[in-house]
Amino acid sequence: MKAGAGTSQSRGARRTRATGPHEGHGNVESRTKIVLLLHNAYAIGGTVRTTLNLASALADHGHDVEIVSMLRHRESPRFAVDPRVALVPLVDTRADGPDVRRPEYAEPARDFLAADKRHDQYSRLNDLRVREYLSRCDADVVIGTRPGINVYLARFGPRRALRIAQEHLRHDAHSKKLRRVLARHYRGLDAVVTTTEADAAVYRARMPLPGVRVLAVPNIVPESSVPPSDGTAEVVAAAGRLVPGKRFDLLLEAFSTVAAKEPDWQLRIYGGGPERERLQGLIDELGLGGHATLMGARSPIEAEFAQASLVVSASDAESFGMTLVEAMRCGVPVVSTDCPLGPAEIIRDGIDGRLVPTGDPSALAEAILDLVWDPPARRAMGLAARDGAHRYDPAPIVARYELLFAELRADRVARAWQRARSRAAAWSRTCTRAARRRLAGLRSRPASARAWARAWAWARASAGGDWARAWARGVQDGTR
Repeated sequence: MKAGAGTSQSRGARRTRATGPHEGHGNVESRTKIVLLLHNAYAIGGTVRTTLNLASALADHGHDVEIVSMLRHRESPRFAVDPRVALVPLVDTRADGPDVRRPEYAEPARDFLAADKRHDQYSRLNDLRVREYLSRCDADVVIGTRPGINVYLARFGPRRALRIAQEHLRHDAHSKKLRRVLARHYRGLDAVVTTTEADAAVYRARMPLPGVRVLAVPNIVPESSVPPSDGTAEVVAAAGRLVPGKRFDLLLEAFSTVAAKEPDWQLRIYGGGPERERLQGLIDELGLGGHATLMGARSPIEAEFAQASLVVSASDAESFGMTLVEAMRCGVPVVSTDCPLGPAEIIRDGIDGRLVPTGDPSALAEAILDLVWDPPARRAMGLAARDGAHRYDPAPIVARYELLFAELRADRVARAWQRARSRAAAWSRTCTRAARRRLAGLRSRPASARAWARAWAWARASAGGDWARAWARGVQDGTR
């Protein structure tokens, strides 16, 4: 589907779509129009789920919401899309679709960041469709959801709209090359939103962005529709992609200690990925064949968590930790490594779960056994977990976004001046360095009194921070 045609049609449908039970939130004509730019709304993934959750919650509050999917590889999305939310795919990658026959589809992307690990999935056709869509976009707010898309937004997004970058990965998870490019482009945005306060602090410290708000807004995790766990099943559950960073190997090592002392307890690991064969080999090696099982992927996962009494995460790092909140929604306490950056902001240690040192199987096994041996504490933590998970209800998260939109509109001029002052200061520093190099060069060779005077005037003005006067003087005497 072409961006232009698709956009026009979906907007028409969007404006006539009934608001249903939520129409009391406000006049349709005065709604805020919000566009969410997503890599592939038709795929399975944490960012897809959180974006769909946010879109639905924004629609609940009377906003006019559209999701623009950079790619489309199947007829229907794997996750349900709220019927009030318009979905606009830009490039159809299906083998029988018309887009794959276009010459631009065979060309690599030029505008999508080469440093973004998804670059090989993008084509020149993506570049052109994104530009076309954004050039016609009449949204009040446009939100990007991954680095390459955020740079699309910074470069081509409508200037009248608020342009916001969401970062679903940690700052330190990006390569140095990618961080350098992002620092250059993110300066043109209105805000950068991380999923944790800790990551927002890292961005503020390591990627100064004058005039850009950097703040944390956690992901929405809707309440589960399944009955909560009663905390009696002798089951420990874990979920996630089977990749090295999730450290299921460490979890299996810890559970071998648990199984030796409590052989009736079972470990169920949900998920798929490249580590499956290695993990199965480790299960056999540790003699856990009757105690630990790789269950495969499940979606939604809540029904499985509700059949467990504990959920465990052994990750080396988590940008947020959605599965932790999903477990808490089911009334299940979570034992997690205190890894950067999400778990410590989700789990209240000793109240609704346990935090243990990262990479320590003995500490992990000990925390699991403490709760295995103390059913009353386990059930009390489960109740506290359900209560604590309300922090991730849709309403408070949407309220934070609405407040952000209002504040960004209100201080837009002030932030523009902040950017201008920052650019002026940077130019002044550049002039000062140039003047010092000029003086150093003149000292190394004979020069006329007039040349020395020009250089000295330039150096004094530049060093004093009066970059405009220095520039004017340089132009006047021919040194610029």
